[in-house]
Amino acid sequence: MPTRAFATASHLGEDGLTLGLAPALTPAGVVDDPSFFHGFATHPQVLARGLLTLADVTATRYVQYTPSTLRDPVLTAHGDRLRAECFSACNSVYARLDLLPDGFDSGEVGHGTTNVDIGLATRTALSRVGRERLLHLDVGRDGLTVSSPEVTAVERPVVMPGRWVRAFGNVAELHHGLPHAFAVGTVPARAFVAALPAATSAARTGWVVADRTGVRVSARPVRGGVLVSGLHRLSAVKRLLPHVTGMTVHGDADPGPVVVAFDVPGARLVLGLTDEAWRGHSGEGSLLTALAGETVAEDADLVSALLAFEPVIEIPRLAREARLAEPRVRAALAVLAADGRVGWDTHEEAWFHRELPHDPDRVEKDNPRLVAARRLVADGGVVRAADGWTVRSRSGGPDHRVAAGGRCTCPWFLAHGTGRGPCAHVLAVQIASEAPA
Repeated sequence: MPTRAFATASHLGEDGLTLGLAPALTPAGVVDDPSFFHGFATHPQVLARGLLTLADVTATRYVQYTPSTLRDPVLTAHGDRLRAECFSACNSVYARLDLLPDGFDSGEVGHGTTNVDIGLATRTALSRVGRERLLHLDVGRDGLTVSSPEVTAVERPVVMPGRWVRAFGNVAELHHGLPHAFAVGTVPARAFVAALPAATSAARTGWVVADRTGVRVSARPVRGGVLVSGLHRLSAVKRLLPHVTGMTVHGDADPGPVVVAFDVPGARLVLGLTDEAWRGHSGEGSLLTALAGETVAEDADLVSALLAFEPVIEIPRLAREARLAEPRVRAALAVLAADGRVGWDTHEEAWFHRELPHDPDRVEKDNPRLVAARRLVADGGVVRAADGWTVRSRSGGPDHRVAAGGRCTCPWFLAHGTGRGPCAHVLAVQIASEAPA
């Protein structure tokens, strides 16, 4: 499993709480001890509880509730904000804490990406941060330092699971284009959070909708409602309940991914859920269509060279600088998402840049259907027919028929449809259609 290790161990001494920092990638290249940020939190308790919320999510398996020892979010500095991201132990919940410019009294935000550990001793220290206490955050030579000098603890070095890279890519594609359903203010948002079932509760499904009385959960489809499967997967936000000032929901009434964003002073907590509590983000396959393009690998290399940790990636600018059509830039960004190097922000409705170690073979290793589709095309297993395409079975059985609209007669498509991305035969037809005659 591909991992990234810390450069130094973590500890909590007299001068503050220090988490080890992994070697990071910045616009200037790889830096062992980068300086991302230093300054005071405007709302110290919000920052402390926000980091604890991420630790809660990462440490929880929401399917047949089981605690986990994982507590290591990925941090990205964009020059004007910090983003901390993680996944639940079951991979069905994506969590991101956006620390916005007004969340810091003073200081400087640089650029870079790294992953840190939030262990038990760190959680204890963060939980003691009061509303009126000064809290200083430093991400630099000594790692991630949150100054609250009352206890001492040493954290172990951590690694980032390789499946998180796949999950980052699928999250970006699943959230891209999700419709905005509704937004509410402080009172209805807090009432909704207070009524959420605990993480240990049985999975509860319902349509979440805003009306004149606030936000309610309906057992049946309702106009303007968003279907949420496993409401208990939102329970981590309860830690921030006193600070919530608003809530925005993205999704629709049909089964599918959902994004719920909670506004808090100086920050925003984003929770993304898969369409079922038992399904993880790392296995969705949502990027396969974009990855099958003939020129996407070369386009992705070109576009990646133009990225510089932008909090909001402007596609028209990239298209001009790369001298590519905008559709090709979007497809290239999908490849970069598959490598964990860009994410999608539903609030900004834009891609953002994060940098992880580049593995040129990752796309093929993480997408065996794409590899199988290319092999079918190379072996001449895709033939145009009068009413569609005939594709050779990979198991030696009868040939499969791929009709217009991306429908296939293979068992995989009959079992999953398009809910987990296209099957290998549909991908093979796409590749064959784009190949020069």
